Amino acid sequence: MKAWPFVGIVLMQLILCTGHWFLYHTWVAFWPGLGGVALTALRVAMLALTFSFMVAAMLSFRMWNAPVRWFYKAACIWLGFLNFFFLAACLSWLAWYGLQLAGVHPDAATVRPAICVTLGGLALAAGLYGMANALHVRIRRLTVKLPNLPESWRGRRAVVVSDVHLGNVNGAEFCQRVVRLVNGLEPEIVLIPGDVFDGTLANLDELAAPLKELRPPLGVYFSAGNHEEFGGVVHCLAALRRAGVHVLNNERVVVDGVTIAGVPYGDSTFPVHIRATLEGMKLDRAQTAILLNHAPTRLPIVEQAGFSLQLSGHTHGGQVFPFTWFTHRVFGKFTHGLHRFGALTVYTSTGVGTWGPPMRVASAPEIVALTFEQG
Repeated sequence: MKAWPFVGIVLMQLILCTGHWFLYHTWVAFWPGLGGVALTALRVAMLALTFSFMVAAMLSFRMWNAPVRWFYKAACIWLGFLNFFFLAACLSWLAWYGLQLAGVHPDAATVRPAICVTLGGLALAAGLYGMANALHVRIRRLTVKLPNLPESWRGRRAVVVSDVHLGNVNGAEFCQRVVRLVNGLEPEIVLIPGDVFDGTLANLDELAAPLKELRPPLGVYFSAGNHEEFGGVVHCLAALRRAGVHVLNNERVVVDGVTIAGVPYGDSTFPVHIRATLEGMKLDRAQTAILLNHAPTRLPIVEQAGFSLQLSGHTHGGQVFPFTWFTHRVFGKFTHGLHRFGALTVYTSTGVGTWGPPMRVASAPEIVALTFEQG
């Protein structure tokens, strides 16, 4: 098992090398006459950028200081732009060969630079839009009807905050902003289905400190996501507890007649394990039960266990095109939004933060306000 991180690093770097090579090859091919100092500068820049993200990622797991944070953030931003420049490069070749197949034989020295500049400009605009869009947090307001809802919960508001991803990109200031938005909704309970932290080395108490300002009357409840496991789940959970968050680690509590339960991401990946855990909770099926489960998976098991509502995140809605398409292929309609699975209601949040590139294209960050009604 110890070899898997090394294999993952190598595969990721091979993908990045291939992407940067293709981008370099396209830029040179579509800009005839590029040479001398300009070509040398491009080669040096592409070589440095090829390894920037993996070097920054490895440093981020070993050090927590301002230079590493700035380097990591810059590398993540470039990773986002690389995605769009790569798409632009693919479209450049398609446009050129499309002209050839159409019987048009334009002058390469004139048309290729025009194609490259046009599509490259669109890629640049997409990245800039994505960075701005990632900062524009939406407030989603929904009504959820649940069976057997106690009278005291009817009309009650819960706020769901998922995938904050506090770390080198989203710091304590971002957490403070999220807390202000949540408090502005005046929730009676706050539910967090995972990934408060990004998983890199960090001062967790500093990052989580603003969460102490969350004071909903019924409390703040959390279950771990996969990124808590990357960063050392014990330390992450301890920091959240010190910030006043009630951590649900394969356990349940009853809050004014409604069961709130949580399972960590790692345990939910094994069907046998999560089935045994949920059955062991011995739910009262005459009582409304809400499960915090980071990924929108294991729905048949959750429904059979007697839960009324599952709250998830994890998907980010794909975060950045074209990964939005791939995410929908994996999670289907449960990628985002409010849906039914038999007797179970499922809400999957796109999350409020980002992982990797601080960009969102074809997805949006959100904080969700749920109002409960009898179903």
